[in-house]
Amino acid sequence: MPIKILLIATSHSRMGEGDRKTGLWLEEFAVPYYIFKDAGAILTLASPKGGEIPLDPKSESIIASSSTIKRFQKDTDGLNYLNHSTPISGLKAEDFDLVFLLGGHGAMWDFPDDEQLKKLLEEFDRQNKLIGSVCHGAAALLHVEGISGDPLLKGRQITAFSNNEEQIWGLTKLVPFMLESELSSLGGFYNKSHDFVSNIVVDGNLITGQNPASSKEVAKKLLLCLKENSRRGEATLRLN
Repeated sequence: MPIKILLIATSHSRMGEGDRKTGLWLEEFAVPYYIFKDAGAILTLASPKGGEIPLDPKSESIIASSSTIKRFQKDTDGLNYLNHSTPISGLKAEDFDLVFLLGGHGAMWDFPDDEQLKKLLEEFDRQNKLIGSVCHGAAALLHVEGISGDPLLKGRQITAFSNNEEQIWGLTKLVPFMLESELSSLGGFYNKSHDFVSNIVVDGNLITGQNPASSKEVAKKLLLCLKENSRRGEATLRLN
């Protein structure tokens, strides 16, 4: 059976009420997109509003460019895929093997207070399915509750875009909150590595990446953990 993966991206295109554009950070989509497709996965792209996913212009620039970004920018099917996301409402965790929360600063505005997204992630957790996030995608976890009713992140190891990385970008006064600080305030054990260097944290069914450079490692770790979970399940069935 092919792996079924749910990718969730932001629908928000501007930094608050200003004119500065934001959205999905392309690297955080393009890198996992090819890793998952090469693994034969069936991908579903969803967003709070559905439809076209806004891209942060800076993530398409020459400065941010890489071989994968250049490949994607010439990929007609991939670009078209970003224009037709499914609304989160109506989606069920039982239809997927894992969920991956994509970042970009847009997620800071529409992920935290989206009730449909919150309920969906709580379903994934109750079913003990893998929940992955990269960079600002972790903002979706801020109001998610665990089975106990406590914040899902309470006592959990996690990483996301750091306060220092936000400061280097010069966006501390534009973002609605500092993600590292919010995650820590919920009782999460925030883990930080060097700025803009890949860093991932695994805590049970939660796999998180610090920044765009972590996209590759998070995607590969999700696939590896899914494979390991499947093997354990098969071994249990044989024992029974």
